[in-house]
Formats: sequence, structure tokens, C-alpha cells
Amino acid sequence: MAERVEGKWIKCFVETFQNCRVREGDVVAILSETQSRQVLVDLSELALLQLGARVFHVRLPTPPLEDPVPMRSTGATPAVQGIAPVIKALASSSLVVDVTVEGMLHAPELPAILEGGSRLFMISNEHPEILERCMPNPALRSTIDLGMKMLSEAGTMRVASDAGTDLTIDVTDAPGRGGAGYLDEGDKVGYWPAGLCLCFPKAKTTNGTVVLDRGDVNLTFKRYLETPITLTFDDDFVVQIGGDGLDAELMREYYAAFDQNAYAVSHVGWGMNPTARWDSLAMFDKDQINGTELRALAGSFLLSTGANEFAGRFTRGHFDLPMRNCSIWLDERQIIEKGVLMPPLAFS
Repeated sequence: MAERVEGKWIKCFVETFQNCRVREGDVVAILSETQSRQVLVDLSELALLQLGARVFHVRLPTPPLEDPVPMRSTGATPAVQGIAPVIKALASSSLVVDVTVEGMLHAPELPAILEGGSRLFMISNEHPEILERCMPNPALRSTIDLGMKMLSEAGTMRVASDAGTDLTIDVTDAPGRGGAGYLDEGDKVGYWPAGLCLCFPKAKTTNGTVVLDRGDVNLTFKRYLETPITLTFDDDFVVQIGGDGLDAELMREYYAAFDQNAYAVSHVGWGMNPTARWDSLAMFDKDQINGTELRALAGSFLLSTGANEFAGRFTRGHFDLPMRNCSIWLDERQIIEKGVLMPPLAFS
């Protein structure tokens, strides 16, 4: 599938930036790297100029690989490399449009950029057709806000499935993050595609068993599972990876390339986006898709392992594992029944 500028995609980007409250005269930085998807850089520039923004580019060399394995799904681009003039330039803008390969969401330079007064909007490294189909929907915002309120007020999240998942997470005072795919008034960070509610559990809060079933997704590998994997959690850490298929073997090999913190819970949550498709991973080549929409698949449970600054854990290894057909409870209130959102979170 060709990647070139299309008029319909410029229109999508214009609408999205309008939702992000970009106004005429705003100074907007487009942050990219040499391995960025060029069509996203071009579409961002054309749409911002159409809105009357004053645009400048910060384009950085993609740095050498420092890890023993290919890195995917980290949300922490190494491209900025702590370069002070770059951080100063980004912080001085009213908005940073982030089209780096891995994104700035978990990058160490992000706090300094935000403290300087800027905002950050990450456009995931996807083929534009995916962004077109998963356009931000302001009508979804109130439902996501409700989900985040319910999550912030809960003490316990429990996840279960017929496949054998039985996981309990203490989410008391766990920092949360939800988004509908754009930056609303007061928002400092947003990303597209989006549409999920999640939190970062504190230390020693996650225990139980997770069974990744056939058809669930290992997004780090951009792969549907063909054989089940059983993960046993003890005080946040995966202490056993069960399964005799290729999927379990691949996961064990990848985990082993990192330090112990890679085995611990990063964040947990559930998808809310009705436009996200489970089958989209099958429709694109791996280099055309980042799989962000599968994290937001309505009614799915998202389990991620790796860095969690709120639990005092830092690591480069990261797995995003969207799961279907799970049931989720917040305290005694069920919010998802076997992969289907329940009222009041069901979006119509």
C-alpha cells in the first residue's frame, strides 16, 4: 500500500489539530527522526500550515541501537538523547507534534518539555489509513472521563477469563491516564489513535495468573498468539512463563535479554474505542503498522510489563499484551463482561 500525501488525510490531520485547539499564530514544533514515517511528517506540516500555525521542524538522526535485541513498543524514543538545545527549542513551542518512531510518551526528556510550557501530541507510527479510520472522537471523551473517574475511585481491579486468567491488582491511588485521541483544554499530553483507560499500579500490588489465549496479541512482536501462554505474577513480577508453543518460547527469549524489572507490571487498563479493530494487524505488513489501536480495542484488557516510574522501576524491555474475552471488576462493580463493555461505559 502506497504511503503518499492524500487530500483526505490532510483533512483528517486538520480536524485532529483543530480538536487539539491549534490556532492561527501558534508556534508548533514537528519532532521527527531520520527513520520517521515521512508521510506523517508531511501531513502534519501541511495541516498545521493550513490552520495558520507557525511551524518549525526538529529532525534528529536515529541513534545507534544500544540494546541486545530489536526494540519495539517502548513509547520512549532515544532520538532526543538529552540534547539541551533541542529540549529548549521544543519546550519553547506551544505544541510539539511527535512523529518519532517510538514516541515521547515515556521519554526522559518529556517532563522538561512540559515544564517549559509546551504540550505534546504523539502521532503513532501507523499507515495514515489507520489514523483515518481511528479518527479522534470528542463524543468519546466523556465516557473515557467517566471510566477514569471510576478507576481513580476504585481500590481493586480484578480480571478473569474462561481461559484461566485470575488477576488481582490493588489500584488504590494508582496514577491514571486516559485519552480520546486529541488534546483538550488543560491537557498536556495526548496521542492518536487512542481511546483507553489505564493506570500504573504501585509496587507490590499485582498478583495472580494471566492466560494469554489463542488470538490475543503480543504487540511488541506484532503477532497474534497461536498457542496459550500462562504468566504467573507474584508482587508485580512474572515469576513463571508457562506454555510449550513457539509464542511462549519467543516471550521467554525476549524477556531474558533484559534486567529483572522488564518482568514487572508497567500499566493495566481496558479499551474504549469502538472504531479499533482486532483484525487490523492481519491487514498490514509489519512495517506499516504500530498496532496502537489494538491497545484501545473496546472491551479488551491491556496488560503491559516493563518500566513503571510510579513503582520505582526502570527498564528498556516492554510488552503490550491486549487480551480479548476478559471480564473486569472495579471493586464489586463489573465494567466488562467477556470482552463487552457494560453500561455506563458502553459507547453508542
